[in-house]
Amino acid sequence: MTDPLDTFRRAAKVLKSSYEAGDLTARERLRAYPPRAGDALKHADFLHVIARENSFATWPAMKGAIETLGLERAAKLQRLKIALHQGQTGVVRRLIDDTPDLAADHFGLLCGLYDVKSVWAMLTKDPGLAIAPAGPSLPLVHLAKSRMFTVWPDKAAYAVAIADMLVANGADVNAGSVEHGDPLSPLYWALGHAGNIALAQWLLEAGANPNDDESLYHATELGHVQGVKLLLSHGADPKGTNALPRALDFDNADMVALLLDGGAKPNDAANGVIPSLHQAARRMNSGTVCDLLLENGADPAALWNGHSAYAFATVFGNAGLARRIEERGQAIPLSATEDMLAVAATGQVPDGYIDTAKLPDAYRNILREILHLPDKISHLKALVAIGLEWDRPDDAGVTPVQAAGWNGLPDVMAYFLSLAPDLGHTNSYGGTLLSTIIHGSENNPLRASADYVGCLQLALEHGVALPKRAIEMAGNDDLRALMQQWARDRPGQVVAHGPV
Repeated sequence: MTDPLDTFRRAAKVLKSSYEAGDLTARERLRAYPPRAGDALKHADFLHVIARENSFATWPAMKGAIETLGLERAAKLQRLKIALHQGQTGVVRRLIDDTPDLAADHFGLLCGLYDVKSVWAMLTKDPGLAIAPAGPSLPLVHLAKSRMFTVWPDKAAYAVAIADMLVANGADVNAGSVEHGDPLSPLYWALGHAGNIALAQWLLEAGANPNDDESLYHATELGHVQGVKLLLSHGADPKGTNALPRALDFDNADMVALLLDGGAKPNDAANGVIPSLHQAARRMNSGTVCDLLLENGADPAALWNGHSAYAFATVFGNAGLARRIEERGQAIPLSATEDMLAVAATGQVPDGYIDTAKLPDAYRNILREILHLPDKISHLKALVAIGLEWDRPDDAGVTPVQAAGWNGLPDVMAYFLSLAPDLGHTNSYGGTLLSTIIHGSENNPLRASADYVGCLQLALEHGVALPKRAIEMAGNDDLRALMQQWARDRPGQVVAHGPV
């Protein structure tokens, strides 16, 4: 019988030969999944890349899974782990419908799948499972991350039941995970990631810390005030956090009022927090929200990075806020550059041209700051006309065209595509235009109202490469269907490897 691992071993040898010959695709693959640093690369390093490209953390992990389970089941199991971690509920449901026992004996996965009977049976046999890492995370984190209550409402109550079992057997409600260097609590995962209010409430009542530096900020992304209200009622303190500025991102007056009543300070600029009026200006907040801030002591004369709230209101185009500041007699004269930017904010092209090398940092990424806001096409075009950098990456390496794709805005994306941006650019997250669109379709808090199919169609029409794994790993059914059809119709655009 042929050893299924032989195929992957040969692939590693081919990759090694291609890399050593200077092949650009091979070098891109190693940049996507860097091997160890220092020593000359060996066969094991290329096996590592092959394993990572197949969603395994290491070659030994991949080898062990295939030898134990067989290639097909090992691949399915690994896909289930990723789908649960990323909240790809449709993928999880399909995998479980196809192979109901796929997660058998995998304690962390069973927690995330709300398999209360299996969890109970395994804990009865070995109570230590409650506090032992299950793969990369503790069981309570697997449970809190799960979004399966959104597709299995009849099992939603099992999440709380399993949490109770885990804590009864020693699990710590505040012991979370570390991702990209940031500690993330079970409360954050339950509330800010999964949006599981019932589980978040149980965790708080069981002693979860509401001031974990993440939960309050991300609760503002849920689209309603329930999560914020829950945290505040359990002692969350919004002072000195980014919760209020984040709530302003969504122009939610009820949420802003709740945070102000809970102690948020509208002039707080400590620890890099942007003052609320500056944030309201650049997020085009409504008059209702601006009035709330002003009534609660927001200072129109305050400066942030040397710029006034009035300057922000005029430069970003929030005429309502600018008028309110003028009526208070607190309008501060604009610089010559701000005067030009203020004209562009009206959709008109001012006389002159801006030297972006001398543009203040606060305005350098204004294209990125406004492109997701309604009715900003004319503003964007005016800014480009006076010299702003339409393909400049932000601090995370995300370009305007990628940001338009992440936000699911085909009209904005089409405009930036008309300027011929670098479609091969990879941002700091390792994402291309295509993978950024896919990521937005699964993670943007406002994804329900966005058009990711339209964005993906545009990207493909402009010739971006379509990696096979992008099709396999997409969690959005509509995007996956489009990519599958595109691959059948235009196989020459499909590539074996690429960022996902």
